[in-house]
Amino acid sequence: MSLKDLLVYVDNDPACASRLQIAVALAASREAHLAGLHVMVPSPLPGYLEAELPPAFYAEQERQLAERARSAEARFREHAQREGVRHEWRVAEGSLISTVKLHARYADLTIVGQGVDLADGPGELAFLPEELALGVGRPVLVMPRYGTFETVGERVLIAWNGSREATRAVHDAMPLLAGAKTVTVLSIDPPDDGRAGRLPGADIALHLARHGIQAEASVTHAIDISVGDVLLSAAADRSADLIVMGAYGHSRVREMVLGGVTRHLLQHMTVPVLMSH
Repeated sequence: MSLKDLLVYVDNDPACASRLQIAVALAASREAHLAGLHVMVPSPLPGYLEAELPPAFYAEQERQLAERARSAEARFREHAQREGVRHEWRVAEGSLISTVKLHARYADLTIVGQGVDLADGPGELAFLPEELALGVGRPVLVMPRYGTFETVGERVLIAWNGSREATRAVHDAMPLLAGAKTVTVLSIDPPDDGRAGRLPGADIALHLARHGIQAEASVTHAIDISVGDVLLSAAADRSADLIVMGAYGHSRVREMVLGGVTRHLLQHMTVPVLMSH
């Protein structure tokens, strides 16, 4: 599969700039179509207040939402036109998560921001990356809230545990892996599969080689820190500009209660992460 139809969620958060930069760069390098989506989310109000508020309140709210949408559109078009990519603008009103899910089902890749430290942003933004990864059936590229990223996908670190989710993520990432300069398949605390002398990750590295992608298989262990921190440390050591991983190999409830790699990465990511489920 090639990346020919991209979707990026656009808002007026300062962190959106790096998201737009990468979305436009990906579209330009692949001659892909890029859709920018903005959702106007009315501020939630207690039911007892809705009947008491005057029409002028709702008119002002609509005016503010429309103004934010126009500002987001201007940012999107400025980035897209600068690089000459084919693009379109979409704006909708309603539930943020449901709306982005709907549009993401018709894209090869959806690019969103990390849902932390959102200040005045809609509360649903905090859950948008995981909801898309779990509910769309398409890969999601999550951009960290902090930091600038000149490239995505030149130095790739694959978090490999042999699971269905990891397998899906690797295959969803193939269009990016094909253009990477280095690809590392990292297994952390791999189980003993009974094959003496066989390096964990070697089989998926061989599979990638058959697609013309040269990948190095590597193994490490989480001794005194979490698997998520080991993964982020390995990304830093390799100057990785993309982590590829399966999302929620365990149930989301279990990860919320006991902790897990997906939740840790969504909270603490330092490089862009491509997730699939």
